[in-house]
Amino acid sequence: MGDKQAIEQSLAIMAKLRDPESGCPWDLKQDFKSIVPHTLEEAYEVADCIEKGELTELKSELGDLLFQVIFYAQLAKEQGLFDFTDVANTLNDKLVRRHPHVFAEQSELTDAELSAQWQAIKAQERAEKAASPQMSLWQDIPDAMPGLSKAKKIQQRVASLGFDWPSYHGALDKVAEEVDEVKEALAHDPYSEHSAEELGDLLFATVNVARHIKRDPEQLLRSANAKFASRFEKVAAYLDERGQSLETASLEEMDNAWEAIKKQSN
Repeated sequence: MGDKQAIEQSLAIMAKLRDPESGCPWDLKQDFKSIVPHTLEEAYEVADCIEKGELTELKSELGDLLFQVIFYAQLAKEQGLFDFTDVANTLNDKLVRRHPHVFAEQSELTDAELSAQWQAIKAQERAEKAASPQMSLWQDIPDAMPGLSKAKKIQQRVASLGFDWPSYHGALDKVAEEVDEVKEALAHDPYSEHSAEELGDLLFATVNVARHIKRDPEQLLRSANAKFASRFEKVAAYLDERGQSLETASLEEMDNAWEAIKKQSN
């Protein structure tokens, strides 16, 4: 089956699922808002599949993510807003517009020049949509975006305007400064709004360091989560081998087990 036929079949299946007479009850109950959590879940499953190197499963996970797009397009078609073809055409126009060095000038650009061109084109797109210049700064950054990713996006935006540290050194110094401010706030009142605000500033500054060394903060935290979980499972096994358990071991015993497992990992 060709690419066009496969897509057409997917669209036909989706339309059948939403048929008022013979469709699936679950699919018929859904609307734009109700399937958003499923879309986010499918996107994370794609990311998880790639990060774990399970590329044989990637085809299936990408299909699940594509289904989300097809679902939104069917809902929009039913409401007379747009259809899947409109989605594809909008994407095609955007890709050509954002890559003039490929489709227009046919010029070779450095990474820095590509980044500057990309930011300039996106800034122009935002300005055309915004009611005022101020609104255009953050207009395309979703409110629901995960905090670390949104922090990175905001930092990239202001960096494109020249408001940035020359290197990671300045960003790292800012982290040290924020740590001191957190310590001071906690010493005064650990449960105050000021302490919470300072912790937020520390997280934001840490994201900036990750951005400067070209790392994605969400991926870094996911990796840290996985490393901690794996190590703690080994702590449980370590204690079990010695006739103990997480429920009965003291904090000191768990800490000793943690350090032993940590040494084995190094």
